[in-house]
Amino acid sequence: MRIIAARFNHETNTFSPVNTPLDAFAPVFGEDALAYGRGSATALGAFIEYADMQGAELVTPLAATANPSGPVSAEVFDALAAPIIDAVTAGCDAILLDLHGAMVAEGIDDCEGELLAHVRQAAPGVPLGVALDLHGNITARMVQNCDCIVGFKTYPHIDMFQTGRHVAQIVDAMLHKGLRTAMALVHPPILAQTLKMNTEEPGLMTDLVAAAREGEARDGVYAATIFGGFPIADLPEAGVSIVTVAKDAQTARELADDLARMAWDGREGFVYDEEPLAQSLAKAVRAADAPGEGPVLLLDHGDNCMSGGTCDTMDVLRAALEAGMTGIIAGPICDPQTVARMSDAGPGAEITVELGNKVALPGFELKSPMKLTGIVGQVCDGTYVVRGPIYTGQTCQMGRSAVLHAEGATVLVTERPHEPWDLGVFGCAGIDPIAARYLILKSRMYCRPVFDPLSRALIECASEGITSSNLELFPFRKLQRPIFPLDRDMGWERC
Repeated sequence: MRIIAARFNHETNTFSPVNTPLDAFAPVFGEDALAYGRGSATALGAFIEYADMQGAELVTPLAATANPSGPVSAEVFDALAAPIIDAVTAGCDAILLDLHGAMVAEGIDDCEGELLAHVRQAAPGVPLGVALDLHGNITARMVQNCDCIVGFKTYPHIDMFQTGRHVAQIVDAMLHKGLRTAMALVHPPILAQTLKMNTEEPGLMTDLVAAAREGEARDGVYAATIFGGFPIADLPEAGVSIVTVAKDAQTARELADDLARMAWDGREGFVYDEEPLAQSLAKAVRAADAPGEGPVLLLDHGDNCMSGGTCDTMDVLRAALEAGMTGIIAGPICDPQTVARMSDAGPGAEITVELGNKVALPGFELKSPMKLTGIVGQVCDGTYVVRGPIYTGQTCQMGRSAVLHAEGATVLVTERPHEPWDLGVFGCAGIDPIAARYLILKSRMYCRPVFDPLSRALIECASEGITSSNLELFPFRKLQRPIFPLDRDMGWERC
């Protein structure tokens, strides 16, 4: 048996000015892709495990993942899609793809649908299973060109491997038991806000995921996924989607309708009420004075790398220092020019820098950089290994990184935007983040499994960045309207 397994992931913020060149994907091919995926906590890792258990010939044409950013160029998309299509064209018995569901390229709003259409054309009738991110913006073209779609049920995503196993189980039943699948897609008109998709706390998303799991226990149902969608993308299909996989179209549609109605009835649970930054910082000061251990964790979700943020807006750090807060550790702040100046000055040098606010954000006022004077600390290559629970074992590279010890704050400055996945973000530069009184991270969710348990309080801080939770700031043109909550006075009946 010959199995094709590949990973091709990007979450596209169509408003983001952050470029997405080929090297952003760090693509690897063939045996290198196999080595990348084997043992990894990804859907690709599960696909490789399945192929090994089957004793199959496994072909891994590609493993490529880029952090969320602006649209991919058409040339880059074609270059990375080609190895997958070529491998399938050469012949296979099963296809397992680890995709995202919200990739946009120049001239291609639905990259996953485009890729799957080419793959299906190259291998009609071959079982084709797809694992997708919970934040996928799901299209009819995706559903029409594969046999099963299963998405993550956790955010932060700690079930990527389990999702891959789920896909492999369905495909295995198609190969060995003659299983045939039908899928249903329902798109209730809800533009859910990302901070309301957290499955680690009570709320609508948690309830919907529980209902989806209960639905999977129904006779003839093979999978049910609640896709929260990626809202910072100007696409007709952006927003909540329900995808079900079952023995027949009626069974799939009935469950999808039930889940979509539940989502619509509870739609207020997808609305995030953003509080003023000054109010959040006052709350942080009170939390720091209260009993407890560890820092007060301040999440700058308006400039979140993993939603396409530039990591160079200075609203939160500037406001915190102006409010007289001290004992701050902040970062990573992406500012290659400042890293170069600090590196040239060297550790121990006193330096005044113009930090951040260098990248223009479409539709946002470009503010002046933040002037800081301090002592250069450690300068390093910004490389560390993630200890988990997300992307365990993965080597991450922030580019050259430098530490500035300023009055009231220690700041980690990097060459690249980077999500604080792990304590190693700071540890590689000689900083102990848990020693902070206030720890400012440019993150929305992925830092939480590591940093939240070590902190005395977590406070979400709004900044005026390209990943703002205020959806009113974004000039949507393609988004299908009306949609809740942008259009509150609307009703909905499934077509």
